[in-house]
Amino acid sequence: MSTARYLRWQEGEMWLGYLEQYPDYVTQGESLSDLEENLRDLYRDLGSGEIPGIRTVAELVME
Repeated sequence: MSTARYLRWQEGEMWLGYLEQYPDYVTQGESLSDLEENLRDLYRDLGSGEIPGIRTVAELVME
């Protein structure tokens, strides 16, 4: 089992969020559990290699 960090917030009745590694891809859900399921689906889609041009966050070590 692996984990992925995500950011979430509520706007009105909807929960919105995105995976920390993929900040350009926001999804939503009617409940927090619905949002988390949509984030899992998004993670699978983005990691499949079938979507071209995906932008990700990376970390650079500075000396």
